[in-house]
Amino acid sequence: MTRILAIETTTGLASVALLDGEQGYVRELPGVQTHSQGVLPAVQSLLAEAGVALADCDAIAFGCGPGAFTGIRTACGIVQGLAYGAGLPVLPVVSLLAMAQAAREQQGGSEFVCVLDARMSEVYWAQYRYAAGGWQTVVEPLLSRPDEIPAALAPDLPLFVLGQGLDAAALPPSTATLVCMPHALQVARLGRAAYEAGVRLSAEQAQPLYLRNKIALTTAERMQLKPGR
Repeated sequence: MTRILAIETTTGLASVALLDGEQGYVRELPGVQTHSQGVLPAVQSLLAEAGVALADCDAIAFGCGPGAFTGIRTACGIVQGLAYGAGLPVLPVVSLLAMAQAAREQQGGSEFVCVLDARMSEVYWAQYRYAAGGWQTVVEPLLSRPDEIPAALAPDLPLFVLGQGLDAAALPPSTATLVCMPHALQVARLGRAAYEAGVRLSAEQAQPLYLRNKIALTTAERMQLKPGR
């Protein structure tokens, strides 16, 4: 029986999950400011509820991004520390794929375009297809403006899976949408699939997926965004 601990902190809703066989244990931590303080106590609480030690887990899965810079760094740092201490492998999971997994669990289907707010009038997005019992990446994660996402990305119009706060009107017309955030429970399920397929990364390989090298606008760029300019 595979046992996976998972941490997801790429958005404002952080979560921790323990997947013990088919039994799932979950803790959620709203508010990005509390992620670094709240994740470790949440992990301890989950392990205590399940009656297992960290070393009893097979691996630690984590949301590697794309997403909030601070949240991704928080996850990588915590996962590295836990994995080193317990001698466990790590399993990075793309946050956009976790959204596709959640959407499939809620509504079924096989074609998904997952979109997260990237700030600065941009979004992170990717397209996934579920086929032959597993996930295929149709379009790798990208950073772009919402209106740059093509309207027809697959033979069958995909379901657009949106992070909170995104305006569906900015996306291609006539698309079905579902609001769904990355969550540790789906990270755990995807991590388990990777583990059972033979994926094993060392603790130092708990690295973030960044799509934007530039984290903040310069003063001149902020002035260009002001109304009337």
